Amino acid sequence: MQLRYRVLTAAVTALSMTATLSGCGGDGGSGDVTLRLVAADYGTGPANSSRKYWDGLVKGFEATHPGIKVDVSLHSWKDVGREVAAMVKKGQAPDIAQIDSYADYAKAGKLYRADQVLSIRTQANFLPSLADAGSVDRTQYGLPFVASTRLLFYNKKYFAQAGLDAPRTWDDIRDDATVLGQRGVTYPFALPLGPEEAQAETMMWLLGGGGGYVDDSGSYEIDSDENVRTFDWLKTNLVDKGLVGPTAPGELDRQKAFDAFTDGRVGMLNGHPTLMQEAERKGVSVGMVPMPGIDGPGKNSLGVADWIMGFEQHGHRVQLRKFFDYLFADKNVIDFADEYDMLPATDSASAAMESDARYKPLRKFLAALPDSQFYPYGKTSWARSSESIKENIGRAVEPNGSPESVLGKIARDSAAAAAAD
Repeated sequence: MQLRYRVLTAAVTALSMTATLSGCGGDGGSGDVTLRLVAADYGTGPANSSRKYWDGLVKGFEATHPGIKVDVSLHSWKDVGREVAAMVKKGQAPDIAQIDSYADYAKAGKLYRADQVLSIRTQANFLPSLADAGSVDRTQYGLPFVASTRLLFYNKKYFAQAGLDAPRTWDDIRDDATVLGQRGVTYPFALPLGPEEAQAETMMWLLGGGGGYVDDSGSYEIDSDENVRTFDWLKTNLVDKGLVGPTAPGELDRQKAFDAFTDGRVGMLNGHPTLMQEAERKGVSVGMVPMPGIDGPGKNSLGVADWIMGFEQHGHRVQLRKFFDYLFADKNVIDFADEYDMLPATDSASAAMESDARYKPLRKFLAALPDSQFYPYGKTSWARSSESIKENIGRAVEPNGSPESVLGKIARDSAAAAAAD
């Protein structure tokens, strides 16, 4: 509630500032303007490219906002961050960027605050956990564009055949994986700690063990006692017992684990909504439960968000506000989330999806999102910390690996990155 109060108070202040500036005709409030938007393409090819979504949204916006044009440039996820960085370095920042991080630009003073480019209603409508994740030093700059959360997936056919119930604790995972392994399942529990998305798999387990990447003050605590205990458990109870399949966790990327699940070779793994849809299309009956914790169902799931932001360089604050208010209308938020099996970042769109029978398969994810824990997006050092996790964490569960030593190295790398900010 305190976060929502801060959001509303900041937005009221911004509204009064907007009225003053508009009355003076400043801040780009008059004349024809073209907003340049650089966005990531969530599609896998021409058939489902995000171009269709943006073309439709821009057409609707321009029809109702004469004098404002929007020019959209799409890039693959591999290239979009680099493209925006190059534009900013050249002094040619876009007006709007939709990418996976915002903190570097916020710290450099290049972004509008959220209360400068959003109406009171729009800013107050973000899920509080996402608004908080979009903040640097308690000020929101990153606007959550779309979100996702994770649940534990299991193959219902294999569980039924073995007479198993869905796991609730880590010991349940170990015991169920033991039975599945005895019955010939290739990956009783798939543990992708390869570099593709090791930071996500790691955080899910840390949360279940009562730890995480940062403490309550926002400082890194990657080698905490709780985190070391978590990886000791993983190594001893799953990896050393041969319950994670033929590929070493440090060499198993997320997509390979997902592919194995949809091919029917995995008993359990952690997954997101897209995996649910892909598995069902291939005839795999999917069960989903909150990620088990050390002594019961986990209290928090991992949440992941992508961000959209407004750059100050060209002074188009008034036009940006109109565009963002249009973008975050329920229909537009739901259309994008539905197309790419993602979750909306706003209260009202989430409520609309929960009450619509068409989105029943997503209800467990929607229910988990408000209490999800997110990466420390507001730390500019997070990118370097995340890279250290990807490079090193797999070694923590190797036959001769030491969780304490590996987590200690990641903690030192992260502390050095934070000190250099």
